[in-house]
Amino acid sequence: MTWTLEIKRIAGILDGSSTLEPGVNIVRGSNWQGKSSFIEAIKAALGVSTELTEGADSGTVHLETPSGVYDVTLTRENGVVSQQGQPYLTDEYDVIRAGLFACLDERNAVRRAVRAGENLEDVLLRPLDFQNIDAQIETLQREREQIETELSQAREAKKRLPTVQEKVTRLETEIEELQAKRETIDNQTSSADSSESVRRQLSQARSEQNQARNRIDRLEQSIERTEQRLSERRADLDALEIPEYTDIEERLADARENLSQVERDVEVLQSVYSATEMVLSENRLDLLTDVERDIDGDTVACWTCGSETTRADVADQLNALGDELTARRAQKETYRDTVEELETQREEISQARRRKGDLEEEIADLEATLADREQSLEAARNRLEQAQAEVERLSDRVDETVAELSDVESEIKYREAELEETADELAQLETRAARVEALESDLESVRDDLTELRSRKDRTKREAREAFDAAMQDILARFGTGFETARLTPEFDIVVARDGQEASLDALSEGELELIGFVAALAGRQSFDVDETAPLMLVDGLGGLDDDNLHTLIEYLQQGTEYLVFTAYPEYTAFDGHEIDPTEWHVANEKQASAD
Repeated sequence: MTWTLEIKRIAGILDGSSTLEPGVNIVRGSNWQGKSSFIEAIKAALGVSTELTEGADSGTVHLETPSGVYDVTLTRENGVVSQQGQPYLTDEYDVIRAGLFACLDERNAVRRAVRAGENLEDVLLRPLDFQNIDAQIETLQREREQIETELSQAREAKKRLPTVQEKVTRLETEIEELQAKRETIDNQTSSADSSESVRRQLSQARSEQNQARNRIDRLEQSIERTEQRLSERRADLDALEIPEYTDIEERLADARENLSQVERDVEVLQSVYSATEMVLSENRLDLLTDVERDIDGDTVACWTCGSETTRADVADQLNALGDELTARRAQKETYRDTVEELETQREEISQARRRKGDLEEEIADLEATLADREQSLEAARNRLEQAQAEVERLSDRVDETVAELSDVESEIKYREAELEETADELAQLETRAARVEALESDLESVRDDLTELRSRKDRTKREAREAFDAAMQDILARFGTGFETARLTPEFDIVVARDGQEASLDALSEGELELIGFVAALAGRQSFDVDETAPLMLVDGLGGLDDDNLHTLIEYLQQGTEYLVFTAYPEYTAFDGHEIDPTEWHVANEKQASAD
């Protein structure tokens, strides 16, 4: 169950190798020894990271696991790093899930969002954007329509079964009675050879006459049903209206582009707002620029353009930026509503067009069927005329006894032919009717799948919030936090309670924020079943936790994954697990490996 890694020029590691064992794996070392770079190397093997050593044109990671061997090559070209080879995760959905909920290093988007006090909806539900739910729904809708058609036919067959079975029984009884009658007539007559020959010919002619009449009846009934069905389908086609929405694809593309642009704007504004707000709230302008303190207010030099301003002006600009951020978020919701409305309109058009195509195809098939059956009817009528003429000619040549026997034999042949045809029909109906339960089960399954897909986002949001609450209860039971509880609101904002009242996230310690960040990431991990595709968890950047709390967190995290890999400084006490020594690696210089 051991994982083996060989690393060349990934992050701060120029050359190194190591193994991962089931359970806890500790990378213990001082700064600049490659701890965080080792985490990046594992992420590169998973397919999540593309961080090359600074100045290197290429780098590789070789990973061997019990399930396979994986090789990843990173190449820098024109300042852009690309990935080649076969990573552990190849599906984009799996990569996104692992990056968010398995790779819990300091760069993790969930942990960063918690530290910044941001809304968590976008980051926790991001994997849903890569599941192509709309395409899955469209495929299931087509499958549902096919099953509904087959089920309708099967139910009709089941409805007709008693009538056809009754007909088979009646025909068997009639044939037995006719055979008994023929035997009686045979015992009463002694015909000559010539009479016997004429009798056989007359019997055959009458059988053909009856078969022709029966075929004419069936064809006339079939033509009547086909004409009725054709009329219904033509009426359906005439009544069908395809919604007319002007430039739907162009408008949808524009709306999606507008939504994407405003989402990027919101992200940029949020980043600037959060950073500036933190500087002001922490009163740390002196970290960014020179501050001259005066009775009337602090005067600062703008750290972006160098011009002189005041702290009050900066605060005013921050408020203006917050107003702009609020406006852009409202604009984002408007665009999102527009996209959903246009997608609904497009789906209406698509469904109407598919329905039109199905109707036109069915009408064409019915018209062809009708023409074939009308031609067959004409041929059957000609055959009946010929058989009637032959019966009249032969009837004059036999006496009353021979004619009676011929009638009986002809009737027997007719009934036997009818019985064979009816028995075949019964077998077909039984086969089709036997599928009713299976088709009903398939239809229910498809409908359940459609319902599940359509409610996937709401269900995932609910599961994420429930998982957050459960994990938070476990954390609170293990750690002595300064807050009583924390929860996710329906809008995915984090609310913390202290002394029975809501408290600001800004009032929490760095360690407490880290704990909430892990709780949020674990909630996403459970909601999206990440351990099914990525049986490991990577943890880095836990300098804000003391020794006892770090041990407690590691003990808690290892319960939820097969492989737990985390970094620790030498001053932390020993952990129960496999310890990885970074001193055996060849790492880049201090500047390149400063992340470690």
